[in-house]
Amino acid sequence: MQLLAECGIKILHHEVLNLVKRNGIKVVGETAYFSEEQLMAWVKKAPSGFTVYARNPQYDMFLGGDKVEFAPGYGAPSVIEENGQVRPALMRDYVNFIKLFHQSKYHNINGGVVVQPTDMVSIKSRPVMFYLSLSGSDKCLMAGTGELNEAQTILEMAALAFGGKEELIRKPRVMTIINMNSPLIIDTNMLENMMEYVKIGQPVVIASCTMAGSTGPVTLAGTIALSNAEILTGIAVAQMIREGSPVLYGNQTTTADMKTGSIAIGSPEGALCYTISARLAKAYGLPCRGGGALSDAKSLSVQSGYESMMTLMATAQARTNFIIHSAGILDSYNSMSYEKFIVDLEIIGMVKRFIQGIHISQDTLAVQVIKEVGIGGHFLGTEHTMENCRKEPFLPEISLRGRVMTDPNELLAEHIQNRVEKMLAAYEKPALEKETDQKLVDVLVAKGFDPRPYIQL
Repeated sequence: MQLLAECGIKILHHEVLNLVKRNGIKVVGETAYFSEEQLMAWVKKAPSGFTVYARNPQYDMFLGGDKVEFAPGYGAPSVIEENGQVRPALMRDYVNFIKLFHQSKYHNINGGVVVQPTDMVSIKSRPVMFYLSLSGSDKCLMAGTGELNEAQTILEMAALAFGGKEELIRKPRVMTIINMNSPLIIDTNMLENMMEYVKIGQPVVIASCTMAGSTGPVTLAGTIALSNAEILTGIAVAQMIREGSPVLYGNQTTTADMKTGSIAIGSPEGALCYTISARLAKAYGLPCRGGGALSDAKSLSVQSGYESMMTLMATAQARTNFIIHSAGILDSYNSMSYEKFIVDLEIIGMVKRFIQGIHISQDTLAVQVIKEVGIGGHFLGTEHTMENCRKEPFLPEISLRGRVMTDPNELLAEHIQNRVEKMLAAYEKPALEKETDQKLVDVLVAKGFDPRPYIQL
């Protein structure tokens, strides 16, 4: 609050700056200065939870309270192969990951910028990717933040597919990320995207990714204070644009590596920031985003395993409502990996089982069963075991247990590869009305975003 009152925050958008000024906020040049009372009056207008609706209602998501939802990765321009080789991400990879996330039992949302394809011009890619995710999956939808005309085209398609803008306001369908520019700037492009989404009631993640030691103070308390100021300002501005707009408090703050200056996403400092940010959001009565199965490792490795488990466990234990980068991310957000995607699904399953805890009842205490088995007996053949053996323990899909007669590393790699192939082979494209599909393609072609070369991928 002291930072916003005394240092202020730069808002690089004339219309938004005037809006802020009209609402009584002190503005000097492009810098706005909020008092605590002013800021919190607007933050309190944001809903404490909201539902995002899917084409298939079984995937509808409520975001708020202690509900935890997992979401795809976002923005990686590269793919790391099984052998550790790095190659540019292609549109084929984007489609493959859409299929994999559609097949995942842990994900109710799909799309966004799962990878950033390098075989298509970046500023023309977001609407095409949105079309491919909308037509290729009937889960809730993410959309990539791009140029203004990209955002307008994406929302035009969403309105066309889901009954018009008023229906979108009533039942939000599309989420995007609005990133703050640390320290203390909200740039023009992000504000343009925010205005487009917020005006028709689509949820936005107001996100800060301050790096302690480079874009924020090296001490975590200072860097969290800085990112908190940025996020709360973004939320307040969103409410000024349209009161009651669904927003997520999206702190993705971590530390910078002091040897290289690069971001360190798989660090204990990151896990601490994600945890504390969730507590802050809940204190403000806001749904939150943070964390993921994050790793700075350069390949699927021991490092990728222990970093991803730490960050995902910390985030899920904090009951973070929306966890982007939950499967497949490597190399400090730079790369996705098919193999790590499968490993991360296993981690998600383990973490979900852990936070589920232990249910206490007469049946689970099993006193009568213990008495019947008696001293020195065993429980493998009891009816109680048969009834609960698929419900109580976590059943791994790739992990090795028991005695292994072959090379365990080779066997694990085989399990992972088989799982990728089975998920892709089992994928069935959900039906989309042909007339609607053609209208979506026509809109894209008319606006210079031709999806036709990629439809059959």
